[in-house]
Amino acid sequence: MTGNAELTFPGDAYAEMIACAYDAYPLEACGLLVGSGTQVHRFVACTNEAASAKVYAIPGKELMLADRAAEDDGLEVLGVFHSHTHSEPYPSPTDVAQAPDPAWEYVIVSLKRESPEARCFRIVDGTISEVLIVVAQVQS
Repeated sequence: MTGNAELTFPGDAYAEMIACAYDAYPLEACGLLVGSGTQVHRFVACTNEAASAKVYAIPGKELMLADRAAEDDGLEVLGVFHSHTHSEPYPSPTDVAQAPDPAWEYVIVSLKRESPEARCFRIVDGTISEVLIVVAQVQS
């Protein structure tokens, strides 16, 4: 996926991700983005094993199960989402240090303001680059 400048979400998966952020508040929420290429097909909410308002940790078993389910559907884990409860939707030094996969997309949803703000980043060797989030409208 290197060089792609956007990540597309179906409307329902994006809404589930935002709801997950609110549901976990005041703690950080986290989840996985499953899809192919630059297209998210589904959002998988995960347990924040750290149970913290400042950091998140996805349990290894949840990652493994999501990865297997994605593979069974011909998809892959494209990245991870977590929320920032009181800070900007930008990777913290901890987020950068913990970024496990340079091919992953890192979506951060900030609940700092009245409306949630979501931004996506690629983190490679400590270098942060922004990826545009596109939310596809539901077809009626």
